Amino acid sequence: MSGGGSAPPFGPLGVMRSWLRLSGSPRARRGSGAWWAWLVVILGILYFFVPLAATLEFSLRACAPPNQPCTAPDFSAYANTFDDPFFFSTLAFSFVVGLVTIVISLLIIVPTAYWVRLRVPRLRPVVEFVTLLPFVIPPVVLVFGLIRIYSRPPLLVTATNFGSVALLVAAYVVLSFPYMYRAVDAGLAAMDVRVLTEAAQSMGAGWRKILWSVIFPNLRTAALSGAFLTLAIVVGEFTIGNFLAPYGFGPYISLLGRDKIFEPAAVSLISFGLTWLAMIFLALVGRGRGSRVQVAGAR
Repeated sequence: MSGGGSAPPFGPLGVMRSWLRLSGSPRARRGSGAWWAWLVVILGILYFFVPLAATLEFSLRACAPPNQPCTAPDFSAYANTFDDPFFFSTLAFSFVVGLVTIVISLLIIVPTAYWVRLRVPRLRPVVEFVTLLPFVIPPVVLVFGLIRIYSRPPLLVTATNFGSVALLVAAYVVLSFPYMYRAVDAGLAAMDVRVLTEAAQSMGAGWRKILWSVIFPNLRTAALSGAFLTLAIVVGEFTIGNFLAPYGFGPYISLLGRDKIFEPAAVSLISFGLTWLAMIFLALVGRGRGSRVQVAGAR
């Protein structure tokens, strides 16, 4: 064939070009993307719920005396768990410690991330490296270092129960840095911090007013994301709590596993559900009142 016409509709070349045009069309891309998206969602659901279903099935077992087959599933493990007073006391202690950790971590991370992004952006790699140190330093090394430093004069902190709990909160604040800093930094990246600050200063607001009335309200969602991760870490943490406050929820589950068979699985599921309920409550409290604050130029 001669001439400069379009590609022939038949033959290998024409079929290949037609396939490329169809595969590059928005409908084809949407179909392929939807297929892979559903596959990822299904795999994620299986990865998340299959262990929970297996744990639930194990917690519902009720075995007879030794060398006897298990009887029908019942809820004896859950009944024994709710009858144990240490379950509620340790869980309440871990939740209170988690809430205190969240507040202190926010008071440290939000001003730091805000000041770094506004005034000294060159220090962002340094701050990110410092906040990543909890991933490098094992918790057992951290807790033994804290005990060695704060268990002898002149910093005899671990001599009292309050001092040990305060040291525990400080350790958990350090563990929360990688999650809280990245959540807050992502929230600050979603807004124009410089324009918001200049607009607030033009109306006579000081630094405290800017942080409390402008920055914190705009970081509501990001702060909640970091708070969720921090609460989940504190409730389930074992190593640091075992040395500084053995009456926490993590050490309680470990001790329960030494003497019981099915109760640890039941406790794990109950704590999982209560943690999610606490996260939902925090989300409702955090988003129930007020709206996103935008002084000027916020994106």
